[in-house]
Amino acid sequence: MMQVKYSKHLKTRLELRKIDYDLPQQIFEKAEERFTDTVTGHTIAVAKAVIYDKERDVMVAYKHEEGDVKLLTTHPLKEGQKDNRVKSGRWRRL
Repeated sequence: MMQVKYSKHLKTRLELRKIDYDLPQQIFEKAEERFTDTVTGHTIAVAKAVIYDKERDVMVAYKHEEGDVKLLTTHPLKEGQKDNRVKSGRWRRL
């Protein structure tokens, strides 16, 4: 059974950004869009979520590690940010 783990960096970001602790795992599980980040090599999951009282796209970067998944970081995407990363070639759709 695959476990979802949080990196130290992600835990710090959740506190700093005042993001609900369960949100990254929810994004990972319900994401309808996934990308490869050609700069970092990480996989990106994107889903809509209500964050800071507004529905927006939220990304979670993750990697597979010894049969588990480690969630690395998360943040809300600015308007157009996802499209720009796809157009520039940084994110490739999976």
